[in-house]
Formats: sequence, structure tokens, C-alpha cells
Amino acid sequence: MSLAAGAGRVLGSALAPLLPLWLRRRARRGKEVPERLPERSGHGAERPEGPLLWLHGASVGETLSLLPLMQTLLERSPRLTLLVTTGTVTAAGMLAQRLPPALAGRVIHRFAPLDVPRWLERFLQGWRPDGAVFVESELWPNLSAALARHGIPAALVNARLSARSARMWRWAPGLAREMLGRFRLVVAQSEEDAERLRALGATGAEHWGHLKAAAEKLPADPAELARLRHAIGRRPVFLAASTQPGEEASILAAHATLRRRFPDLLTILALRHPVRAEEVAALAAPFGRTARRSRGQLPLPGCDLYLVDTLGEMGLFFRLAGVCFIGASLVPKGGHNPLEPARLGCPILFGPYTDNVQAMADRLVATGGAIRVRDSATLAEAVGDVLSDAGRARAMVRAAALIADDAALLPGKLASAILAIMPLGAGAPPAQGGP
Repeated sequence: MSLAAGAGRVLGSALAPLLPLWLRRRARRGKEVPERLPERSGHGAERPEGPLLWLHGASVGETLSLLPLMQTLLERSPRLTLLVTTGTVTAAGMLAQRLPPALAGRVIHRFAPLDVPRWLERFLQGWRPDGAVFVESELWPNLSAALARHGIPAALVNARLSARSARMWRWAPGLAREMLGRFRLVVAQSEEDAERLRALGATGAEHWGHLKAAAEKLPADPAELARLRHAIGRRPVFLAASTQPGEEASILAAHATLRRRFPDLLTILALRHPVRAEEVAALAAPFGRTARRSRGQLPLPGCDLYLVDTLGEMGLFFRLAGVCFIGASLVPKGGHNPLEPARLGCPILFGPYTDNVQAMADRLVATGGAIRVRDSATLAEAVGDVLSDAGRARAMVRAAALIADDAALLPGKLASAILAIMPLGAGAPPAQGGP
């Protein structure tokens, strides 16, 4: 064990008495489910019979990127059950909404245990997973060591490691090498990520594609879609999707500029975190009449801004918009998945901060499938250009759809590799009888 790993074990144990207080404080702020707090310390195991694979996605994007992989794993291994853990309440809610009913009986959700040795031991002894899969950049020293002690094979998929993070890990090269070397499978979301991971110790890291690009089309209730279309009529629609603090002011400024060119423009503000609705509604008040989704209001004539302060409905609004801006990209948050609107025929814009989806974003821009903007002025210009040029909008949609289609085979390739590293019995049942 490296010195850094030993320090991590001591620190995790030392913090354990304080963490329940921190968790209760988070629960009061709506960031934890009070009655499920014991799960964060490894309680609540109800292991089913048969092979069990643990999948972990920290937040919404990582969790939803697992859905096509989950479906493929369960199709290929009829006896398999999936234990899916998340780190946020929002991710848990989105998983419940988006999980196909046919899979629900074979998927168990729990909140992820924190990186405390005793809590992780309780979790692993209770669940006894046959394998573990982590998404993107979930590297925790005590968890890595616990999996190794229990002999549980682990995979890191859609792995991401920024240049900045790679430089930070060089301060603890032994720990990085220990943790990354324990993964039996490391598949990066870009070749640059794979190179950085190999340099730190994941010698077999490969790049097969970006898992978020393989997501299915976001669902939409047909009756609700028809109701919204009737309310909007033939008005041009600009959607700002999954916005973060610091972005709404630029979007509203762009809206004010665009209204001079498109007097009947409807701008839809879909918040990443609906708890910010009051704050954003106050910010939007000087820019026109606002209706709010959570109150059952519709974007009827006379409504300038439609505030979507609900979760799980982006499939509706990507289908309604003439152009969309993908949030978390005008501020240094790393950007959200830009291929969700691509699969629904909505032209894509995003800002300069796309670290979370860099390779995907760069390819979209290079092929004409998206436009990168810098600020409210360039955002207004790009929105206006797309809304006024139907030919350009169609060309953007076609280019983005080709990139989305390229990823269709990735879940199958990942599922085969993951099942191959699990113990005998996790995969499909062997054929009966012999020659």
C-alpha cells in the first residue's frame, strides 16, 4: 500500500464520526433522502440470488449514460441483477423515471456508500457483488482497496481524466498507479483521456467511443407534447437546456436581443436544478411575462419566457425547440450531453466550457453539427441565424445525427467486455448437455 493510500484510509476513518452530521445537513437542504441516509454508510443490503453486478454513476449524466449499457447487459445475461448506486438525489429520481419498466424488476437502486473503510466493508459484505463498474472519474482510494481485498473485478467505463486532474495525480503517482492498476477494464471516452490514464498506471486503457453518445432518444408523453405544441402554435422557440447558475443572465440578455428580430419569440429556460426556480423567476421578471411549468402553466400567447422547473421532461422540449443551447457550458462546469437533442432533430449550440464532453463537442463543431458560442452576443447571433435559415438548421441536424449513430454499437461491446471479467455464472447460462 502506498503512503498516500494509507493516509486516505486514516483520513476516511477519522472523518467517519463527522459525516452523519454532514449528511443530515445535506438532507435538510434536499440533497439527501432522510429515511435513506443509512445507505450512505453501507446499510440496506438485500442481495438477490444469482449473479449481481454493481454499477455506479455519481450524478445525472453518468447515471443516464448507463441506461443503454444496463439494457444490453440484462439482455445478454438473463440471470443477472444490477445494483445501481448514485451519489445524488436527482440522479436517483431520473433513473426511476427513465428506467424501462421491463428492466425495473432486475435493477436495485441504493445511494452510494461514502469512502469510509468500515462503511465500504459493510456494503461489500452485504451485497457481495460479482463485479463493479464505475463511470467517468470515480476514483476513491478506500473503495479501490476494498474491492481488491474482496477479489471483486472492476471496470472503469467512459473514463475521463482532464489534463488538470492528471497533473494533480502526479503528486501521488503511487496511489494513482495502485488504483488504476486494479481495474481489469478501462475504456476512455476519448483517446486523449486514454493516453493520460495509461501514463498514470492504467496500462491497458483504450478508447472505444463515448457512452453518452449511445443514449436512446429521450421520451416524451405524446398527449403532453400535442398540448404544448397547440399552446405554442407557430412561434419560433429557443430552448436553453439544463442551465446552471451564471448562465441565465446571458440567456436572458440574448432573449432581449432576439426579440427585436423575432417579436413573437418564445424562450424556454429549463433548469438543471429546479430548486433554483424562485431565483431564476426573479431574474427573468424584467425580460417579459413568465409562465412556470411546475405550476401547470402553459406557454400561451403573451408568454415570453417559459420556466421549466421540473425534472425528466427534456424529451418534450428538445422536440419543440427550433434551436437549443446546452447548459453548463457558458460557465466552467464542463457541459452536458449534446447528443440528446441531436437524436431528436434539434440544432445544437454550446459555450466554451465542454470539458466533460470535449471530444464529442469538438467533433460536432468540426462537422457542422453544432455551433460554439462565447457570450450573450454570440449566443443571440447563433440562435437568430439558425431560426432564420431552415436549410442551415437541417444541415446541422443531419451532421449531428451521423455522430450520434456512430455510437450505436458501443453498449454491446462494453457489455461483452464487462461480462467477460466477471466470475463464471455472471454471463448467459452455458448450453445444456454436451457432444
